[in-house]
Amino acid sequence: MGEKITIGIIGAGRIGRLHAENLMHIPKVRIKAISDIFIENVKEWAHQIGIEDVTTNYHDILNDPEIDAVLVCSPTSTHITIICEAARAGKHIFCEKPISFSIEETKEALEVVKEAGVKLQVGFNRRFDPNFKKVHDTVREDVIGEVHIVKITSRDPEPPSAEYIKNSGGLFFDMAIHDYDMARYVTGSEVEEVYVQAANLVDPVIGELGDIDTAFTVLKFENGAIGVIDNSRKAVYGYDQRLEVFGSKGSVTAQNEHPTNVEISTADGVFKDTLKHFFLDRYKDAYINETHAFIDSVLYDKPLVCRGNDGLQAELIAKAAKESFETKKPVKIKREK
Repeated sequence: MGEKITIGIIGAGRIGRLHAENLMHIPKVRIKAISDIFIENVKEWAHQIGIEDVTTNYHDILNDPEIDAVLVCSPTSTHITIICEAARAGKHIFCEKPISFSIEETKEALEVVKEAGVKLQVGFNRRFDPNFKKVHDTVREDVIGEVHIVKITSRDPEPPSAEYIKNSGGLFFDMAIHDYDMARYVTGSEVEEVYVQAANLVDPVIGELGDIDTAFTVLKFENGAIGVIDNSRKAVYGYDQRLEVFGSKGSVTAQNEHPTNVEISTADGVFKDTLKHFFLDRYKDAYINETHAFIDSVLYDKPLVCRGNDGLQAELIAKAAKESFETKKPVKIKREK
């Protein structure tokens, strides 16, 4: 492969285009091809940023011997098939979260990846956010001692469309799954029990579609720590993303980001910018960093920061959360020994 990697991107929606535009700024990357079923919406943009081949058939990418790795940015329902086919074609894989909505299918895909000997990175981009990574590193360096409590707040500025909700897999698999992964990441421990209280308080359409928009999750970790996560589909003041880890020797906190850190103080009060409003703004650096990490892992055989098993473990928590909500009881996570 040498010092350059040739990439193919499967799926040219919002996230596929974001990754493509970020990768274009990495000199050791060549994006040769991108596929999407809505080809006419892709051609002009792809050619403008220098992607050579545009196709409706992702197999054109998997069958191309020049392509070393693929980014799977298509709908979740397609992930398992594409991961398995890509692995058998010898391509390294970056896949957006979640891997699937089925624990068994995810396990089967991970086996195929293992047998093929290729790398699989899952797109939990928040691990690569400089603020959250600093929290993780602080915990690992034993600065705050033994972890006792993890608190995560994750609230969107506005609910997604009804069409999005229909295909999202639900709040636990679509939204809270980022926070379940973050809880594992910062504690370094697996979750053994999940308890959820949740409701439809934001948009009645979400309830009509069988989903909830407000949730509180309590996690019990194998190392004895406790986690609490609150999610909402609508925070009128902006994109609310906070993280705190409390331990025996202190605590470490990542606060919200604002467009500027300027404060204006007058007789009327103290004012500063509202929160960043959109996840692409808040996690801009994280998306860039995660693609850099994937490229370096493939080129230089560096360890993956977010592996296939991390995707599986987050899905196990999401599944338990859904079951807890439905049964109104705590749910223990069963893992194969």
